[in-house]
Amino acid sequence: MDVKRTRIADLLKRTDYGQEVLVKGWVRTKRGSKTVSFIALNDGSTIRNVQIVADLDKFSDELMKQITTGACLSVKGTMVESIGSGQAVEVQATDIEVLGLCGDDYPMQKKGQSFEYMRQHAHMRLRTNTFGAVMRIRHNMAMAIHTYFHEHGFYYFHTPLITASDCEGAGNMFQVTTKNLYDLKKDDQGKIIYDDDFFGQQTSLTVSGQLEGELGATALGAIYTFGPTFRAENSNTPRHLAEFWMIEPEVAFLDQEELMDLEEDFIKYCVRWALDNCKDDLDFLNQMIDKTLLERLESVLKENFVRLTYTEGINILQEAIRNGHKFEFPCNWGDDLASEHERYLVEEYFRKPVIMTDYPTAIKSFYMKQNEATAGGGSIGYKGVEAPASTMQGTDVLFPQIGEIIGGSVREADYDRLMAEINRRQMDMTHLWWYLDTRRWGSCPHAGFGLGFERLILFITGMQNIRDVIPFPRTPRSAEF
Repeated sequence: MDVKRTRIADLLKRTDYGQEVLVKGWVRTKRGSKTVSFIALNDGSTIRNVQIVADLDKFSDELMKQITTGACLSVKGTMVESIGSGQAVEVQATDIEVLGLCGDDYPMQKKGQSFEYMRQHAHMRLRTNTFGAVMRIRHNMAMAIHTYFHEHGFYYFHTPLITASDCEGAGNMFQVTTKNLYDLKKDDQGKIIYDDDFFGQQTSLTVSGQLEGELGATALGAIYTFGPTFRAENSNTPRHLAEFWMIEPEVAFLDQEELMDLEEDFIKYCVRWALDNCKDDLDFLNQMIDKTLLERLESVLKENFVRLTYTEGINILQEAIRNGHKFEFPCNWGDDLASEHERYLVEEYFRKPVIMTDYPTAIKSFYMKQNEATAGGGSIGYKGVEAPASTMQGTDVLFPQIGEIIGGSVREADYDRLMAEINRRQMDMTHLWWYLDTRRWGSCPHAGFGLGFERLILFITGMQNIRDVIPFPRTPRSAEF
């Protein structure tokens, strides 16, 4: 009877020594002596390799020369207890077949390549230990997200990738069109006419599924989206991508305190899932990438997140400046906080994650609910501190090394108040008539947040650049692979 292939992750857990096994994978390294060759084989199912022991008397020189780093092999042999350190199992090879040759020009042969070098070979970097670990963790985080929301009564809700609305203020958009860009029809004012385009109007790739998600929440009670989003921002930083994935839950009848509870519980669940299900990969990354990774992940689970208002946060930052701390960007009341400000609060002042609330109306989106005490101007008290202008019920989660990892808010459910804010901002709501209908017919209190999936993976893995936690990064002037 033919022997079926065993995944290396499964093989390394077995103890029924003496069995014939079949493993397939790619060569990580090969070393040996005049009589025996030791081949480290990996099939992507685990960070750990299985050692193949090949008696050179049983295999031709021609075959052994073909076994180079990166080559793909099928190996049949006997599973035996390893006498070496590092693994309990190895395979004494009885038959080796080279499924795919790998020449000297294989780009992942060298040790110690820079991450920048590997981004140029993103199609091959997935075979390295580091990126194999990151992608397995990425998979596990996706499973954690779906499991968490399913267990908590949420429904997975698919929002459109092509949209005529811009989720106001969320970012510049990539346009979608079938028009001939060399022969665009324009009206007397020079504006493009879209009546002959596929959708009959200007459309773009979505920057967020939130507005459509609100429709789902007002029908199903609790939904979440999990899919790609697109932002055409010319931003070459370690924290930005043009194409990334977002998780956006939206819940009816949720207030601000309950929203913060959800944000904290959800992200702790994801961290716990990683620690419970990705031990080998996290151990590797803790050793090779960030030696404080495991300690930082554990610390997130130990304590409650700090909850403070934007106003109190500004006071802490200004006190730090008075005491000699230098920030690159200003942080006066009304400024949109930069990552350096957020990280100071999390990493230096509180030394734990922070949920910041009650942001100035002027720097947040139109759909956020204004605090009653500040609607139309006024102040809100917090530890004796007064906010000098109106504030909204935003709830942003700030994390070490990342800064903002979640952005959320209670949504304005009152039609008249929402329209007053829209009019104050002089917004064109032509393509958002459907959104306003939720406030006209059976409106309800609701809230939600958005979590950038890649930023979560950055935190979980300890990687330093967001381009290294997605298989094929899309950034300005880069759309390879």
